[in-house]
Amino acid sequence: MLKLPVIFALGAATGGGIAATRGHAASMAATVPVVDAITAPSIVAPVPGAISSRPIMDVRGLLSALHGLPGVVCGLAAEAASGWGGDSWMNAPAPPLGPDVSARVRHFPRARLTPSDIRMVLDSVASSDPCVRELSVRLVGRLDAPLVEATLLQRLAATQAVATREASALALGLVGSKQAMAALQGLLGEESDGLRANAVWSLGRLDDARVAPAVRRALRDDAALVRDAAASALGMLEDQDAVDELLRVVRTDKVARVRRTAAWALGNLEEKRAGAGLVASLRAETDEEVRETIVWALGNIEATDAAPALADVLRRDANGDVREMAAWALGELEVASAAGALGEAAGGDAEPSVRATAAWALGQFELRQAPSGLIKAVTDRDPDVRTRAAWALAEMHDPQAITALRAALKGESAPDARKAQVRALVLSGEKSEAFFKELLTSDDPEVRAAAVGGMAGQRMHPWPWPMPRPRPFPE
Repeated sequence: MLKLPVIFALGAATGGGIAATRGHAASMAATVPVVDAITAPSIVAPVPGAISSRPIMDVRGLLSALHGLPGVVCGLAAEAASGWGGDSWMNAPAPPLGPDVSARVRHFPRARLTPSDIRMVLDSVASSDPCVRELSVRLVGRLDAPLVEATLLQRLAATQAVATREASALALGLVGSKQAMAALQGLLGEESDGLRANAVWSLGRLDDARVAPAVRRALRDDAALVRDAAASALGMLEDQDAVDELLRVVRTDKVARVRRTAAWALGNLEEKRAGAGLVASLRAETDEEVRETIVWALGNIEATDAAPALADVLRRDANGDVREMAAWALGELEVASAAGALGEAAGGDAEPSVRATAAWALGQFELRQAPSGLIKAVTDRDPDVRTRAAWALAEMHDPQAITALRAALKGESAPDARKAQVRALVLSGEKSEAFFKELLTSDDPEVRAAAVGGMAGQRMHPWPWPMPRPRPFPE
């Protein structure tokens, strides 16, 4: 396993954050361990003494340290030092993080760069080392456009080095340089796939409708890398005229990643007329990640006509992530006819995440009677499922749920589920003084507080409000 000396320092005086450092002080040497740079969730070391809330970055030392690093470690270092993780579907100058690497790096939103640092970073965009280019481009992307766009445009015009031009095109998009619009569009005819991809991706960052026709044409590029970047750019531009072309890509493109990004773009456009085309593609799609994103898109655009297809996915899809997303989407649509499928999933799906999200989705519906599967879920073996089921029952105010909630509460050991069950009982109409008095002996102060509120007739919503996992974006 590769080892990398820690090059990030935790700002102790500000309660956390990461600033790139290398040899700032001799006294720091004893506090900087060697860590596993692949698996460490964060790369930090305490720094003696107070540190400004906007630390100064040792750019020269950091760029020197990054020479020759492999893509995964370079990605971790660049993300932490720049304070920006990038969009993972873009064509970065260095390889992105690997599929099995999960890094959660906490950092200051922006470190201070001196004028000489800025010049050094701009020069390093032209470095022959891909890792140095990676960090330099990300740092440039944190700067104000007027500071850097003239230099980057000059680089594009003055050099034939493909790597430098690719990095410069990407940096222009990161800074949102509208002065670069014409230059970036001119790159769409270049021979390099990476250069065309970075140019079209950057056009999507400009938030200017004038570039949309050129980006739409890039959806027909021979290179999958370019088509993928064009689809993501159209999603960022929110180009409503791209709906038909994006539907064509989702339906016919031979590369799953491109189809997935196009589905994400359609979901981001929130154009309801895309619903029928997405449903047709969903039924024919063989790639599970593409199916998951199509399902997300249908939920995000609130395509109510898609409810039967989504219910079918929830019942039959072999992939748990796809079924979970279908449950989320049905909760967004709030179509009453889907309650049956959601009740079945809440009470019987093999995956806890699907059962939990189905329970949450049922809480979105204005039901007066709880489905039997939801009542079953309050005794689920998974505490998250039990918590969400109790929340959903509270939303329904169904007196028939009181017996099930009472029974579940007697054997409940998870604090969050217990609190949700007590509050669900209050909202369902529980009025037994003896029951509430028994709760006053609980070791959990929040349960005791809920019991007092129930005796006083308070109508409390369960807390915390359970929500499904975050919406997907191209990975």
